[in-house]
Amino acid sequence: MLTVPVTLTRLIVRFAPLFSKRVWEHVQILVVGALLAPGQRTVTAVLRVMGLSQERHFENYHRVLNRARWSSLATARVLLELVVDSFAPTGVVVIGLDDTLERRRGAKIKAKGIYRDPVRSSRSHLVKASGLRWLCAMVLAEIPWAGRVWALPFLTALCPSQRYHQQRGQRHKSLPQWAGQLIGLIHRWLPGRQVVVVTDSSFAVIELLKQVSETPEVSLITRLRLDAALYDPAPVRAPQQHGRPRKKGARRPTLQQMLTDPQTRWARLTVAPWYGGEARAVEVCTETAVWYHSGLPPVAIRWLLIRDPHDQFAPQALVTTQLDHTPAQMLEWFVRRWTMEVTLQEARRHLGIETQRQWSDLAIGRTTPALFGLYSLVTLLAHSLPRAQTRRVRTAAWYAKPRSTFSDTLAVVRRELWSQSHFSRSRAKSEVVEIPCSLLERLTDALCYAA
Repeated sequence: MLTVPVTLTRLIVRFAPLFSKRVWEHVQILVVGALLAPGQRTVTAVLRVMGLSQERHFENYHRVLNRARWSSLATARVLLELVVDSFAPTGVVVIGLDDTLERRRGAKIKAKGIYRDPVRSSRSHLVKASGLRWLCAMVLAEIPWAGRVWALPFLTALCPSQRYHQQRGQRHKSLPQWAGQLIGLIHRWLPGRQVVVVTDSSFAVIELLKQVSETPEVSLITRLRLDAALYDPAPVRAPQQHGRPRKKGARRPTLQQMLTDPQTRWARLTVAPWYGGEARAVEVCTETAVWYHSGLPPVAIRWLLIRDPHDQFAPQALVTTQLDHTPAQMLEWFVRRWTMEVTLQEARRHLGIETQRQWSDLAIGRTTPALFGLYSLVTLLAHSLPRAQTRRVRTAAWYAKPRSTFSDTLAVVRRELWSQSHFSRSRAKSEVVEIPCSLLERLTDALCYAA
């Protein structure tokens, strides 16, 4: 049976207290097998790659997901602490929130709904798909040996459809409401740390911004509508003034009007890195205001209007709940949000998202967050290895790749798992390496059935 190398055990052992002794033995096999298995990430595929295809009590491994007592939130908290300690030990912790669709079908998958498919849809073409909607929280941190920012998932929440809650007589929670709960958890898990949350325009909701503005040491940056109703702060009440206190002052011009106003003062700013990794010069205009809508609480914000001097992209606006943020900080943190799309794509391509086949509610709620968490675990495992190994990049004569990607990182971790446990070290400098027959059979089986 495959044993975990000592360098990797030191990291995985942080999760051991969250499981019973018997369940933890099965968890280690499932985790290592999910890292080594190509293609689908089903429990049977994991058992085969671990050499346990003849295990008579295979149901014990299924029970880890659909019956055993352990908390996904507790594992998410430990994973967040590991990621922050390794890649963001000081300074601001930048967290990205984004929703994604896991395409699933089946009568027994109760939480599925019909949603817009973000991968297949465009601005002019709408595609809907049946599946599960997840809200992912990721740490957007610089990876030293990769030379760029990666989005590392640590907490994933299932957001059922409105129909699902109506059929059960439950109150439906929208994505911004789920985001507010996740932000509250992150605030409790990172006491004393400055946290900046970046999201897309679907989370630009007054109630969410108000909640975050009242949470100490937490701020939110998102897109803002160009026609948002912005006002001056409410005037100071006069002594002995009667009536209800005012919530806002005079109405201000919209951001769309400011774009066409010749008196608007623009400042030139260079953002590095921009999308694609290169520096980009933009023109910005910023100011504080009060965002208000009838029936909703007013929230003090700082807005940032951005335009391209070369007209290569449409003007857009950002908003933050922290009035002290500078334009450079807002742009630097918000540009990191694009790495979340890369993580979602690579998790599907290399970690088997949408290939699992569980149908029970508890197993569904655990499997997908666990697979997303493997992305961060692979990065942490590679970070614990010598620097020379993490610099391995797969190149070819027709493709020069200067930086490590997740596929290279996963290959490094897989190489470490295979070599440290099975390959003979008696002839390290020999051209011939002795491989046990059982390992050769497992490798052959994995390659023959990889597709």
